[in-house]
Amino acid sequence: MMRRYATLKLAVALAGLGLAEPALAQVPSGCENLQKLMQERQSIVGQLNANAKAKRKMTPVQACGILGRLVGNGNSLIKFATANQDWCQIPATFVDGMKADNEKAGTIRGQACNAVKQQEVMQRRAQQQAQQRQGANPFGGADSITGGAMRVPQGAL
Repeated sequence: MMRRYATLKLAVALAGLGLAEPALAQVPSGCENLQKLMQERQSIVGQLNANAKAKRKMTPVQACGILGRLVGNGNSLIKFATANQDWCQIPATFVDGMKADNEKAGTIRGQACNAVKQQEVMQRRAQQQAQQRQGANPFGGADSITGGAMRVPQGAL
């Protein structure tokens, strides 16, 4: 019995590094959620790694979304691990490591999401400036009658 918990401790510690998925099969009753959260986290990190290996730059929108999922998963993982640390024999170093990793991911996510907000602001300004250049006409065109791209129907009215 003691060996089983020692194996779980090692598995949980290594799972943080992505090295011990098979060992997580020996999870005490009630601790299955930890395994599910870790698998979800590995999937999200796998997405990030795949983009990095393919040398594809993610747009800020993509980065904000993926990192948002990573931070949300980290928050759930930390909450579960903290609440069930004794029962599931989760090492304190694992919880501390998750907190540090989640904090870093949150910082990067904040930067990506701020970039998205800045892009939106810049797009709105560009649209406003384009409208102002067109004489602040709500129709936005150069037609002398309607003042815009909207056309008045031709023929008898």
